Amino acid sequence: MLNNIGLPGLLLIAVVVLVLFGRGKISSLMGEVGKGITAFKKGVDDGKKELEEGMAESARDVTPEEDKDKV
Repeated sequence: MLNNIGLPGLLLIAVVVLVLFGRGKISSLMGEVGKGITAFKKGVDDGKKELEEGMAESARDVTPEEDKDKV
C-alpha cells in the first residue's frame, strides 16, 4: 500500500500535517524528539560504560596470595 506514495504524496502529507498542527506545535515536537534521541544515546553510552567496567572488574588479578609471594 505504501510502496507507491512517491514525492508528491509525501509533500501532500507534510502540508496537511503542517496545516493541522501549525508551525509552533511541530517545532516544539521536533525539539522533544531531539531531546529524546539525546537521552537515548546517553543511556546507551552509560550502559556500555557500565558493561565495560563490569568486565574489567571480573578480569582483575585472581592469583592467590601465597602464589604472589613466590613471584
